Amino acid sequence: MNSCFLNGLRSASWIAGLLLMAGTEILLAQPSAATDKHVAFIEYPDFPEAHSTWGSIGYNAASNTVHIGVTNHRNNVALYTFDPAKNTMKQNGFIREMANLRAFQWQGKIHSKIVASPEGSIYFTTDGGESREEYLMEHPQGYAGGFFMKWDAKTGDLKNLGLGMQYESLKDIDIDPKTGTLYGITYPQAHFLVYDPAKNNLRDMGRLASSHVPRVLFTDWWGNCYYVDWRQRLVKYEKDSDSLVFARESLPAFEGTPGSKIITGVTAYAKDEAKGIIYLVTYGAKVIAFHPQKEGIGKVEDLGGVIDTGEGAAWGPYVPNLNIGNNGKLYYVIGGHGNYVLKDKTVLVELDPATKKKTILREYPITTMTEATGSDIKDKDGNMYFAGRRVISVKDDSSAPFLIKFNPEKDIRK
Repeated sequence: MNSCFLNGLRSASWIAGLLLMAGTEILLAQPSAATDKHVAFIEYPDFPEAHSTWGSIGYNAASNTVHIGVTNHRNNVALYTFDPAKNTMKQNGFIREMANLRAFQWQGKIHSKIVASPEGSIYFTTDGGESREEYLMEHPQGYAGGFFMKWDAKTGDLKNLGLGMQYESLKDIDIDPKTGTLYGITYPQAHFLVYDPAKNNLRDMGRLASSHVPRVLFTDWWGNCYYVDWRQRLVKYEKDSDSLVFARESLPAFEGTPGSKIITGVTAYAKDEAKGIIYLVTYGAKVIAFHPQKEGIGKVEDLGGVIDTGEGAAWGPYVPNLNIGNNGKLYYVIGGHGNYVLKDKTVLVELDPATKKKTILREYPITTMTEATGSDIKDKDGNMYFAGRRVISVKDDSSAPFLIKFNPEKDIRK
């Protein structure tokens, strides 16, 4: 079995080449209309100890703004707003101060996505995010638990809506845009929560996972919410019947995928409501076209792996991000947590769902971009956003976060 790669790959340069393997051509990359001017890295001001952003990014359609939770990965989290029209990044304050948290209520980070209501309020949940949570969950100096929080983008007021569950983090959140109902998932016990903030009514729908907690849940356009159970089956909270509906089959996975890659579920999603499709990426590196329906579980279509390099395990790449462009193509960054398809480099990939063709558009050393997170974040002009970070020192796990703005069809910086 022979393979041939083009040499001389450079940071932020185009990859153009074919991998020839056993006489079969596998497209890795080709020249694209995109240039350096199609990607911008935007820094976060006034937080010198900032470490990362994790999944804490979201879009507010009411104000056409992007919101990001930036953490030092210990005990301090800042809330930022990026205004695409003004091209400005603003720090709105630190969560522990705005929410009047006491010392024992410390929060390590916002791990959840940031979601918006139609009137423009944004919601997120908090997370312990470090060893005091992991190993001292019920200790007075361990972790009190994660909070549901609401931020008024107009006034700048932050309201603490209360704990999800005592001693449990809240790893992700989503919202029913029609009713304002919030959905959450806890860590480490993976309880699925349904919360009505207007009535302050919190319901625990039970545990949906066991040894690992999938990090992402998502909603459809009817306001139903989806998660993945310990068997990698989609679980739907069907709001009209107020019940949980379980898929009969597990989500697609590569043969030989280890259990640790299956049970961790969905890592990212992007919605194409016009076509009735929600695209998903799994922890096992599959891309899926999910066709939701108002009642029951819809059809699942396997679009293959996130990349076809012909080297390494197909289930290996890590992709905690996904966006869909105005051109209908999917975009994601592969890399992070020690999983890369090019040694110590992340790659930006374009996937055409119509042809299933994957093209590497860009590649970056981990000192420029270590990983990116974020699902389905696009402003009114079609610009897509990811929450990125870069390695400063592998030895002490130091890193620096930044916002990634990307548009494959037009220049966004000089």
